[in-house]
Amino acid sequence: MNRTRVVVIGAGVVGAACARELSLAGFDVLVVDRGRPAGGTTSHGEGNLLVSDKGPGAELRLAQLSARLWPEIAAELGDGCEFDPKGGIVVATTEAGAGALTAFAAAQAAAGVRVEPLSTVDVFAAEPALTRAVTAAVRYPEDAQVQPAGATLALLGSALAHGARLRTDTEVTGAVVRGGRITGVRVPGEVFEADVVVNAAGPWAGEVSARLGAPIAVRPRRGEVLVTTPMPGVVRHKVYDADYVGAVGSGDGELQTSAVVESTRGGTVLIGSSRRRVGFADALLPSVLSAIAAKALRLFPSLADAAVMRAYGGFRPYLDDHLPVLGEDPRLAGLWHATGHEGAGIGLSVGTARLLRELLTGSSPSMPVEEFTVDRPAVVA
Repeated sequence: MNRTRVVVIGAGVVGAACARELSLAGFDVLVVDRGRPAGGTTSHGEGNLLVSDKGPGAELRLAQLSARLWPEIAAELGDGCEFDPKGGIVVATTEAGAGALTAFAAAQAAAGVRVEPLSTVDVFAAEPALTRAVTAAVRYPEDAQVQPAGATLALLGSALAHGARLRTDTEVTGAVVRGGRITGVRVPGEVFEADVVVNAAGPWAGEVSARLGAPIAVRPRRGEVLVTTPMPGVVRHKVYDADYVGAVGSGDGELQTSAVVESTRGGTVLIGSSRRRVGFADALLPSVLSAIAAKALRLFPSLADAAVMRAYGGFRPYLDDHLPVLGEDPRLAGLWHATGHEGAGIGLSVGTARLLRELLTGSSPSMPVEEFTVDRPAVVA
């Protein structure tokens, strides 16, 4: 049995998935979080598992790996994940948008994504409440959804069942370094010794990495979501405007909104999305929520009568090149980073964790990882 001591910093979905994979491989795993499991970014997301919003490249390959893993992992973890392989539908409402969507879908299909162009008859049969101003629509059967906090707790529970330990309300304040190698992390009044430290602190990974002596340029990018009272059957898939893909890939720090509408298993409708860089300012702004609602009404006019019961916002770990960072830090041996997934962390978590396990055990990785390395310009602070 491999009893390499690993400290995973962060008990969000990425940290929980990494802890599970490493525990299954026999590592001696301690998960440390400054708050509670799923208490940060993870609990402020929609639970999307998407291939539909990613163009050909490394991130799409990671999404495809994760899409293969999620069904089997969710089956092992049980109903707490609320895994729902409902598929996604992307729609355009202008002629220019139709051309861009068709070209994007063709490039994805060439990269192995299952895409199904829909006629107007088919799209309105799939989503009867959708606006009739649709100029093109594509269904992505591989898109799915989980309940993010539930999935994280299930992943973490599996890790604990395989020997991992958890320390909550424990903030990492620094590193213990010997001979250019990290050998532990400092917390108030204590040191946790480790052979490997995994920085999976999400949007706080930049701050954590600086405390450990090897800063990376992860910054927070804020997003908000509206939640309606239950409306069973009104929205049947994850449906979003083709503009969403451009918003995901943009580096603009100003407010961007696009229509993203989907239902949960309980019947509530989640309405997004927004992206803006405001540091860790956590105020919910009525102007942002209004902009999100306006975009959603263009897709589903019947939502004008919906009752919004709450709104929430959260921070996503952002890097300028829009790729996750996964690998050992060349400046400090033994320090690994697994972060930078921005709004895709729920979906990409299990693929990231599988690759981390393979890299740490010396196995051949399930996909190339060179584009995720730490020593690229967007990462090294």
